[in-house]
Amino acid sequence: MTISVLSSNAFGSVSQKKINDDVSVLNITHQTCQASLSLYGGHVLSWQPQGEKEVFWLSKKAEYQQGKAIRGGIPICWPWFGPNIDDQGVNGGNHGFARTNNWQLVRSDITAQNITLVLEFQSEGEHLMWPDKFKLQQTLVFAETFQQDLTMTNLSTQSVNFSSALHSYFSVSHPKSVNVMQLNRSPFDDKITAKKNQTDQLENCIGPIDRIYYCQHDQTIIDQQWHRQINVSSTHCQQWVLWNPGQEIADNMDDIHPQGENEFVCLEAANTQWQAINAGQSVTVAQHVKISRL
Repeated sequence: MTISVLSSNAFGSVSQKKINDDVSVLNITHQTCQASLSLYGGHVLSWQPQGEKEVFWLSKKAEYQQGKAIRGGIPICWPWFGPNIDDQGVNGGNHGFARTNNWQLVRSDITAQNITLVLEFQSEGEHLMWPDKFKLQQTLVFAETFQQDLTMTNLSTQSVNFSSALHSYFSVSHPKSVNVMQLNRSPFDDKITAKKNQTDQLENCIGPIDRIYYCQHDQTIIDQQWHRQINVSSTHCQQWVLWNPGQEIADNMDDIHPQGENEFVCLEAANTQWQAINAGQSVTVAQHVKISRL
């Protein structure tokens, strides 16, 4: 296993570790936090502010190989969210291809306040259902808070449509001790029952739960057992997706370790419906995460 230091100063460092032929991981050490991300998928794996528990959950059985999405952290769903089914009923694969391709680190800056990393993924003809030329740029700021910006640039000569999500797995004490009260004010589509425009009051986040909430308000994951709040805000995202598979589904997922479903709640800043990017134009979606005590 080869480790190389990419940048370092008195405030922190960024090092690269090659864990196999397919995947390299960046380890981030800063006076405000510890973090890591995989260049495969441009995938944030962890972020832990000083004095706090880990914020993002990562499966102990996550797979790190080409063609497999990493289970946990923040997978990037792009250029579509969920399945993409053509007129013949063929599914082009769930959640697009950004999370199963290699990204490049193009810049890293270390200051007293934070570490900023900029990653890029650029291609053309990547998928039969999305053949257009594009560039993705991801700006990640690790500090006492966490900022993630994803900029999508259409490099083709025609308008393209996309949907997306920042599929965050948040580490919690147990879904039974967690709620996201602001969602209770918003209508949602229930993907399990296929019922649309529903409303109800969630007392906790025990799965199976899979809902698309139609709101853009800031959200707070309240964890009573760990006495903390995870505050999440989004930019240019029209929905929030709340997901936990529950035990039965998780037991049939090879990349979730036993009872792993009891350790996370997914709250995803998302655009689940198609949106347009004109030729030569860019669109940025973002999320900001911070921790506070109950």
